[in-house]
Amino acid sequence: MTVVIQGKDLTLENIVNVARHHDSVELSQDALTRIRACRALLEEKIEKREVMYGVNTGIGELAEVALTDDQVRDFQMYLIYNHAAGIGKPAPIEHVRAAMLSRINVHAKGCSGCRPEITETYVKFLNADLTPIACEKGSVGACGDLAPMSQIALSLMGEGECFYQGKRMPTQEAMKEAGIPIPGLKARDGLAAINGSNLLTAMDALFLYDAERWIKQAEIAAAMSLEALLANMKPYDSKLHELRGFRGAVTSASNLRQLMAGSDLVTGKLKVKVQDAYSMRSTPQVVGALRDLMAYARQQVEIELNGVGDNPIFLADEKRVLTGANFQGSPVSLPIDAVSMGVTMVSVLSERRLNRLLHPALSVGLPAFLTKGAGIFSGHMLSQYTADMLIVEQRILSTPSCTQSIPAAADQEDFVSMGMNGALKARQILDNAHGILGIELIAAAQALDFREFQFGKGTNAARTAVRHVVKHLDVDRPLFTDHNAMAAAVERCEVLSAVESVVGPLKSSWLG
Repeated sequence: MTVVIQGKDLTLENIVNVARHHDSVELSQDALTRIRACRALLEEKIEKREVMYGVNTGIGELAEVALTDDQVRDFQMYLIYNHAAGIGKPAPIEHVRAAMLSRINVHAKGCSGCRPEITETYVKFLNADLTPIACEKGSVGACGDLAPMSQIALSLMGEGECFYQGKRMPTQEAMKEAGIPIPGLKARDGLAAINGSNLLTAMDALFLYDAERWIKQAEIAAAMSLEALLANMKPYDSKLHELRGFRGAVTSASNLRQLMAGSDLVTGKLKVKVQDAYSMRSTPQVVGALRDLMAYARQQVEIELNGVGDNPIFLADEKRVLTGANFQGSPVSLPIDAVSMGVTMVSVLSERRLNRLLHPALSVGLPAFLTKGAGIFSGHMLSQYTADMLIVEQRILSTPSCTQSIPAAADQEDFVSMGMNGALKARQILDNAHGILGIELIAAAQALDFREFQFGKGTNAARTAVRHVVKHLDVDRPLFTDHNAMAAAVERCEVLSAVESVVGPLKSSWLG
């Protein structure tokens, strides 16, 4: 498929399809017209020698330094050189591709002032599967993701390295093989390529997409554990959640009912407690709180994807130039910090249900640690240790990044979002969450193996999906293989796919 870039309506799904699935990209004719009109305004103002930040002045604390005509020509090259100052391993290819797509969409608004050749080169890179290499660390999430975006922008001069056709090579060589001309940099082009929070926003978009698929699997694991623990089903009644009014809780309760439909617990054939523990009956409220937060975060990220994140901003119709701070990453940094904390919170809930499955005093008749040979065997006792370790790491990583500003650039840039730190640790938190949820799924499947009643269609499909990855634990064996295999299956959404093939799509945070 082809994603047509118009400067509006770019979605999380578009980001995923281009970054991961290599959908082609096309710049709309209207967008190209706006880019050309904006460039004409810039060149007119340069000719009139109007002072414009980052065009004929220095940047940051050096904004008051005027540049000569000769310096204007060379400044963009040196700007990219000195800002390509990151560190660490290369950012994942999908992150860089998503960042380039995000930057193309900013240019399509017609307010950035670059030549159309700059934008068109990034389009050609995406379509040729040529991905510039950028270190993943170095951005403070304000003035744009300057370090990584500058490393990407080296490619506009045919410099730096890239991944092309599965190989790491010099960008100039790859561009020659792909038949992509080197556009070079003229006035404004370099700053227009880097002056937005595009990499961290792109990473946030991919994270939210993955977190939504994870949260559905969190509900699947919850449904399995609830059935294994002979849950009272009244806490999942739609009326209960509608009366309080939180959409996320209404959605989560609906998914749980969908998963457990057909269970003997639903039909009342089994004796249950009057009230269950919070870790059981609070599941819709806790998961729902994260769902509500994710809906807000998606809104913020998609506004940023479709907004003018740049400085200065050129208004061709009004022949004006505005300077400000539309590069500031705080509008997306804050919600992603919060969603990361929410993923940790739901992971804690998962571990608390795991505890009840393993604890002989709490498991409603299940064998201790889910093994019939307790004593000689320890069953899944140590699985809880692993889940607990992962949760502690999540808690450490859940410290907000958006409050961690450190001034830079001689205090000209004295407040920054640190949104890149937030985006990086969000991914680490979600990686741990895959493992925690995988461990609950293993334990819940083991517990259901000991129950003899009719399970819900969704929970039964989930149990079968788990068994395709991990065998029943009859006699103790090393569990690290099971843990890693199940974590990977959760990341690939194998359980979700198996369940939805039986019960239909589960509701999402943004569709209700």
